[in-house]
Amino acid sequence: MFTDRVVIVTGASSGIGAATAIDFSKLGADVVISGRNKSNLNNVAKECQQVSPKNKTPLVVIADMNNEADVENLVKSTIEKFNKIDVLVNNAGVLESGTIENTSIEQYDRVMNTNVRGPYHLTMLATPHLIKSKGNIVNVSSVTGLRSFPNVLAYCMSKSALDQFTRCVALELALKGVRVNAVNPGVIATGLHKKGPGGMSEAEYEEFMRKCAETHALGRPGEATEVSSVITFLASDAASNITAATIPVDGGRHAMCPR
Repeated sequence: MFTDRVVIVTGASSGIGAATAIDFSKLGADVVISGRNKSNLNNVAKECQQVSPKNKTPLVVIADMNNEADVENLVKSTIEKFNKIDVLVNNAGVLESGTIENTSIEQYDRVMNTNVRGPYHLTMLATPHLIKSKGNIVNVSSVTGLRSFPNVLAYCMSKSALDQFTRCVALELALKGVRVNAVNPGVIATGLHKKGPGGMSEAEYEEFMRKCAETHALGRPGEATEVSSVITFLASDAASNITAATIPVDGGRHAMCPR
């Protein structure tokens, strides 16, 4: 399905990004994986190679999405190796909790820079190549982009910005043959909620995952592969008439309200 297509996946060292890289490899793509954790990325690269029909090893590029030189190097390295970009998956992101009363401006900047500025910069640099290949972009957003939740203020703002970014860029590039879509996961069992400043303890995380039975219509959190399969669909020719879509992959959470 993706034979000889070049796919960049950011934040590929774990969770949704890793699952997405593995799925694209399985479907024959030339995969470029980036992230900050070299040993994790190398492990993901091995898994990708094992499932690749032609035993292809991904290009591993260490990159921090907040570092402009890293973002530039990611595109440069991809073009040097493969001479094109067919699919860009903007998956790298951070989740930090906090309200208007206790989210510092440093925390706000950290979340917005990683979740919005990083994808903006990378997309900007990749766009000329995507126009050339008539490729497409899939942004990994969140149900928090579609609905409002307390105590994750900067994160909610960043994901709603990413959704608007998705729609605007889709309209800008549509007549140039480039599609742009987003997936909006609910809670996915990746451990993301335990990471970063203010992350949950093990006990808090277990309780949070148990509560998903009430907060998700399907009665459970999702799995990373349930998101990656939608990403590969959106990037495929099967989705050739879909652009500017923000698709919830959230067990029905976006449709729920207290009663």
